[in-house]
Formats: sequence, C-alpha cells, structure tokens
Amino acid sequence: MKLLFAASELFPLIKTGGLADVAHSLPNALVGLDTDVRVVLPAYREVLRKINELRAAGWLTLANGREVRILEGRHLEVDAPMWLIDIAELFDREGSPYTDPLGGDWADNPLRFTLFCEAAALLASDGLGLGWRADVVHANDWQTGLLPAFLSLETRRPRTLFTVHNLAYDCQFDFGTFQYLRLPEHWWAIECGEFYERFSMLKAGLMFSDQLSTVSPRYAQEIQTKEFGYGYADILAAHAERLQGILNGIDDQTWNPETDPHLVAHYRVDGKIRPAKRANRTALLQAMGASDAALQRAGPLVGSVGRLAFQKGIDLLLEAIPQLLTGSDAQFVLIGSGDSKLEARLQQLAQDYPDHVFCHIGYSESLAHRLEAGCDIFAMPSRYEPCGLNQMYSLRYGTPPVVRETGGLADTVVDTTPHSLTRGDANGFVFNEASADALCAALERAFEVHARPKQWMKLIKTGMRQDFSWQHSAESYLHLYQQM
Repeated sequence: MKLLFAASELFPLIKTGGLADVAHSLPNALVGLDTDVRVVLPAYREVLRKINELRAAGWLTLANGREVRILEGRHLEVDAPMWLIDIAELFDREGSPYTDPLGGDWADNPLRFTLFCEAAALLASDGLGLGWRADVVHANDWQTGLLPAFLSLETRRPRTLFTVHNLAYDCQFDFGTFQYLRLPEHWWAIECGEFYERFSMLKAGLMFSDQLSTVSPRYAQEIQTKEFGYGYADILAAHAERLQGILNGIDDQTWNPETDPHLVAHYRVDGKIRPAKRANRTALLQAMGASDAALQRAGPLVGSVGRLAFQKGIDLLLEAIPQLLTGSDAQFVLIGSGDSKLEARLQQLAQDYPDHVFCHIGYSESLAHRLEAGCDIFAMPSRYEPCGLNQMYSLRYGTPPVVRETGGLADTVVDTTPHSLTRGDANGFVFNEASADALCAALERAFEVHARPKQWMKLIKTGMRQDFSWQHSAESYLHLYQQM
C-alpha cells in the first residue's frame, strides 16, 4: 500500500504539540508493517536546518500557474522519505509553524496552508512523474483540511482519511479571503466548507474525506457533544458511521526508563525500582535548584509537564497546591510555558513555597524525562484532552497519573479503588469535576496509597507492564486504510 502522510509538524524537525509526535511515530511504525509511506510537510526554515540529506525532487505547477519546488529529504530518526513543499516566502521564516515571533497567528496562514494542501494533492497524484501514486492520503488537523478537498477534484483519486487531533483549532476566514485564495466556488456551501458564514479549513477536511478519525475512542464520542464539539458536534454526529477513535501510541524507544540517556539511574518493572526513582528524584530536584532542606523531605513528589493553558487545567493545579500543602509534606515540580498570567502565578507559588514548589518556564526535553522518572505522581487535570501522551509516559516510568476523566485520559487510566486494586488493573487516579477541590481529593487519595508501599508498588508495576507502543495503533490505522 502506498500512503501519503501529510502533517504540518514532525518531531524531531519541528514541534508545537502532540501532532509532531504522531507524525514521527505513526509513519515509522507503518514502515515497519511494510507500508510504502511518504511524509509531506512544509519546508520551514527550522526543518531545512535539520535535514541530513536534501535534494530537489522537481517542480509542481498549481492551478493559478504558480510553480512550487519540491524537496526530498531524509533524517536519521524518520524512516520514511520526506517531501518538503518549498515556498520560501511562506515557510522560510522565523517563528513557529503557525505564529509569529510575538505569538500572534500568521496573517497569511490561510494562504500558506492552502498552497501546501494543493501541492500535496498533486504529489499524491504523481504530479512529479516519479511513478509513485498514493492509494491512501492521511491528512491531519486543519492545516491539511483542504487536502481531501483538492483531491476531490481529481478523477482518479486516492482514498482519504482526516484525523482530528484537536477540534478547538480550525482556521476560519471570511468570504473575501475565500475569493482571494481562488478556491472553487462550490466549496462555499454548507455541505462543503462554509461554517456560519465563514469558511473553515477543518470543516473542509471533515466533509471531503472518505473516513474520519480522532486520537482516542473517548474523544470520538466527546466531539459529538455540545460541550466538546466547538460547533461541529452536529456535523460529526451526522457522520458518526465514518468516524473512528484510535488511541495514539508512544515512542517506547525514546521513552524507556531502562535506557533513557537523561536519567541518572535506569530501572525496569522486574528490577529495583525504588532506589532508581529516589536517585532520579534527587537529580531532578537538584536540577531545579532545590535547597538541602528540600532534598531531605520525604513527602510525595508531584510533577506536571505541558502547556500552561486553560485546556490543561493548570489553573486548577495552581489553586490546589496551597490547599494540599496545609496538610501534607508534598512537593511539586512544574515544567511548561503558555498563558502569561499562569506563568506569573506559578512563579509566585515557587517564591511563596521555596522548599515545596519548583518550576521551569519553557520546555526542556531533558527535564521532562527526568521529571517522569523522578516524581512519584504525575498531575494531568485537563479540562479536555483528545489523547494525551504524558499519562502514558508516566505509566511507563512508574509514576501513577492523576487525571480528569476525559478523552484519552479516560481511555488509559484506571482509577484506584479497593476493587480495582484487588483486580490488579488500577494504574492511577481519576476525578470527574473540573475543579480544584476535585483535583485535591484525587491527589489526597494518591497520597494515602503512596503511604502504603506494597499497594503503591503494585500500582506502579501495573502501569509499567502496559503496552502503549505505536505497534497496536499502527495496526489499527493499517486496517482502516485497507477497509477504505
């Protein structure tokens, strides 16, 4: 099977979120299943800096007569060949893939990703004359929403799958922009991309694709409701027969406590877990600048890594920390960046509780790995979470997660109760209400079990034995491609 996988970011070349991890790990896993995969993404400046082998593959002519150069590249960590859409004035610039250096959306995002999609559609149809034509095109999120739409104009077209990674981001624009982009007139219709008198690139992906998927079974159900549907619930419910939830996997080579180069002590499920985690705890706290007094504390260490955003429920955690510190000797390590007000609140908490709260504003791959190994508990109180990866990293590293019952968190974490402990399937702690009080109660339950070493070790080992590798997810996607 020939598969074109289209994405707007790809780890380790460029990353803003979980999409990059999926675009890296899923094609790699599919190559391992004997699928002929090509990955296509924009030729961002940052990507061009990191590609090992780069050559011009040819030129494509778009409908408006514009000629676009296609580059072919390879990277040691990406098993599939990559095609890069090289439009320098649109992609060869500083800033993130979607925002300028000041954090605002690029004003020309509609143009950037329209041309990206049109060029990708030509590649799928062997526009370069290389003798490679896709059987299936797998598009991801709004940045590739027009790819199935452009392919619908072809007489001999591949089948198309559109995956929603986060429904909250859709890229809408007005009719004037629609005309400027010279999109086919019939696309401005409710059964195509028109969305409340605007045009939605995400809706185009939903409407023009043969099949739809999301990144967890629970999220596939949630986005059909008003609470999580962002205006698309009725559309998704109407097309539920072609919507499937497939849980993301994790890169179990990069995230492996037996071999992780970022750790000071390695461990495995049938080895000496406690001393290794203690050593990693000390190393983590030292890296965070903890005092000698803080290093001597023996209470549970709670960690969190991710965007400081309302979606992630970080405000709930910041509100809960002072409450928890009145009745326990817990410590907290938070790594992330985002909302400036949340950053300021986190830094203030670190000043108010210097031996209990530690933070790193920004992202550090090394610190993220050390946190997963060094903490006792991982807090993930997301208001919604399409899939989530950190809870699966935490389970693999023997760090039971405390999560809200939503999306992929609900699909992967089994709440600890006397019955689930007896059954042997408990692996974390789950709460329902998106409030600081509910989070506090869940963390307090975790602290209580943490104080009982035998039960805690049983919890740790249950999580570490679970297999969240991409092998299973890739097999599910391959089956879906074959059905299509």
